[in-house]
Amino acid sequence: MSGLLALLDDVAAIAKVAASSVDDIAAAAAKAGSKTAGVLIDDAAVTPTYVTGLDASRELPMIWRITKGSFKNKLLFLLPAALLLSNFAPWAITPLLMLGGAYLCFEGAEKIFHALFPHASHEVDADMTPKDPAHLEEERVAGAIKTDFILSAEIMTISLSVIEAPNIYMEAATLAAVAVLVTVAVYGVVALIVKMDDVGLHMAANMRLAASRAVGRGLVRFMPYLLTTLSVIGTGAMLWVGGNIITHGLEVLGWPWLYDEIHHLAEAAGQAVSTASGLVKWAVTAALDGVLGFALGLVLIPVVTKVIGPAMAAVTGKSAQH
Repeated sequence: MSGLLALLDDVAAIAKVAASSVDDIAAAAAKAGSKTAGVLIDDAAVTPTYVTGLDASRELPMIWRITKGSFKNKLLFLLPAALLLSNFAPWAITPLLMLGGAYLCFEGAEKIFHALFPHASHEVDADMTPKDPAHLEEERVAGAIKTDFILSAEIMTISLSVIEAPNIYMEAATLAAVAVLVTVAVYGVVALIVKMDDVGLHMAANMRLAASRAVGRGLVRFMPYLLTTLSVIGTGAMLWVGGNIITHGLEVLGWPWLYDEIHHLAEAAGQAVSTASGLVKWAVTAALDGVLGFALGLVLIPVVTKVIGPAMAAVTGKSAQH
């Protein structure tokens, strides 16, 4: 009997340790996830554009394919790479993070530039020939998974930079939890967004109550505005997050001036108001990071389109279309 009681005590102790580990993983995953909010907003804002213009019956299957590709990106490729970096080349994390931040700045600035000067994008205009729907779907899914890989790399690297795990197993479990939770959250929201107009159409056509039909028609009219708003928010989030990553990375590498200046300006703005000082400091920091990100992105546009793009096209043998 004493042996059985000792065994039960051991099992209880192991259960307590396991529960504590789960709590630690959940807490670390939540902390890491909060740091990637800007990239998540961009991911959720960008993805619906890949399924628009195709048959409504193909929207959810396409999102599911993109979701599976996102899981593969994060769990099979980026998770092992992140663990290798963390344990064998931690010095490379900040430069890689800054490289991803620069990419976000470029993407955000390019979206604004093309919105202001749409005629400047000849490559996009040249690719408007009609295509077979199946072929177009394959292209869209492949493009979405490629974009997801870049954003997922940024998410995993940001997560890695804030995780404080006692060993590689806890680190791997936390990164895996972040990968799963982020993917489910982003593509769950995307699925809701792209099917909301279909829900509205169904309500407008089939509901018995006039009020319900009116709500359905309202949803249909509202969705284009929602997608436009998400696109604007996503672009702003890219610039804000990208700029913040650059300034913080410079501070880590020993050049804190820019980061300190933004911090001091945000502190001064917060002290100048009597209420909501925390919100004001955050808004000023985000705005200044966004301005920095936009300026850096504008500088990178000719570098990417005239130098990096053609060089990659020469190596891969593919045209340098964006």
